[in-house]
Amino acid sequence: MARKYFGTDGIRGATNAGHMTAAMAMKVGMAAGKHFVRGDHRHRVVIGKDTRLSGYMIENALVAGFTSVGMDVTLVGPMPTPAVAMLTHSMRADLGVMISASHNPYADNGIKLFGPDGYKLSDEDEAAIEALIDAEVELAPSSEIGRVRRVDDVKGRYIHFAKATFPADLSLDGLKVVVDCANGAAYQVAPSALWELGAEVVAIGVSPNGKNINDQVGSTAPLTLCETVVASGAHIGIALDGDADRLIVADEHGQVVDGDQLMAAIAGGWARQGRLAGGGLVATVMSNLGLERHLAAQGLGLVRTKVGDRHVLEKMRASGYNVGGEQSGHIILSDYATTGDGLIAALQILAEIVRAGAPASEVLHRFDPLPQLLKNVRFSGGKPLEHGAVQEAIAAAEAELEGTGRLVIRPSGTEPVIRVMAEGEDMAQVEAVVDRICDAVRAAAA
Repeated sequence: MARKYFGTDGIRGATNAGHMTAAMAMKVGMAAGKHFVRGDHRHRVVIGKDTRLSGYMIENALVAGFTSVGMDVTLVGPMPTPAVAMLTHSMRADLGVMISASHNPYADNGIKLFGPDGYKLSDEDEAAIEALIDAEVELAPSSEIGRVRRVDDVKGRYIHFAKATFPADLSLDGLKVVVDCANGAAYQVAPSALWELGAEVVAIGVSPNGKNINDQVGSTAPLTLCETVVASGAHIGIALDGDADRLIVADEHGQVVDGDQLMAAIAGGWARQGRLAGGGLVATVMSNLGLERHLAAQGLGLVRTKVGDRHVLEKMRASGYNVGGEQSGHIILSDYATTGDGLIAALQILAEIVRAGAPASEVLHRFDPLPQLLKNVRFSGGKPLEHGAVQEAIAAAEAELEGTGRLVIRPSGTEPVIRVMAEGEDMAQVEAVVDRICDAVRAAAA
């Protein structure tokens, strides 16, 4: 059944347009609150946010919704998404909410929900909440309306939690680290955690004004990070996104290191220490074939899922893996966190560098990625992937790449677009394969 409000990562959209309005946020609060009021105890929800201007509006609307159905609210202010997940569990709350649109521009916002265990909600819970959003929710009696309090020491709690994931026998003394917080949720906690572990910290993207989140900074715009690493003579640069659940790294030469290389570094290090669960890692169909070959050479496996950290986490939990993620930098380390955590992933990368006593460029360049190309084809209607000519082009491409490359073709889950990705050992061949399939899709959609 198609979802009306929830996407692959909560509810998201342009603020004061479509679903992302104050009125909708209040309905979400009422619906989620009613769904999670179970039993006679005082129920509590933890609400965090990133630094978007609209966060104030959405936060207040959610508070009104939750308190109206009898839930007490704990406000923690600007905090990373993984911190809200952790706090929801550690505070024994019934529900957690993060107000963020992640790496999107400031004009967008979103609502992510976490259950009492700190994990994102199941499909069943989201479906139940969607049904209540469109229903007439029963309000609490006047005497049972919820209360609100703001907790001021949560930054310290999360910093302590993150630092505890860094090996106790190591230190960041002597390491110069550039950290780019995307003018987002981690602008205070990430630099503090690194400094407390001994690093010399150069912080950028730490001056949020409500409108500059992810604006030419952060994991989706790493140029500023790369330039700063080289200009400052730093050993490494780490970039988070607006809600700090993604990580992208720049080595000492200012070269970008993506999520595939980072997962390879962490999985390899954990395997040597005897702590890698599952005999490999979980990634999506978009991860480079070079990663798969690199892991296989070490006797490690790669399990692929559909795109989305949600699918990665589901597979990790079902099959007993403790490392997984996406090429984009969502890295889930389930020994520590219930969702992607950019800061914790960065600390594991820094631990690998300290242990190796070698430059980041050597430690983090684990394999040569195969040439990879992704193109999007927009269409106006119909199902072009079911067209005979398109299926013939795909079959011919798969035969051509067999043994030397890989083909991934999928419709977007959010817009009328077909995504065509191919990778192989010859870039000219990859480009030709992608172009032929794109031409066939365009012709079928005409």
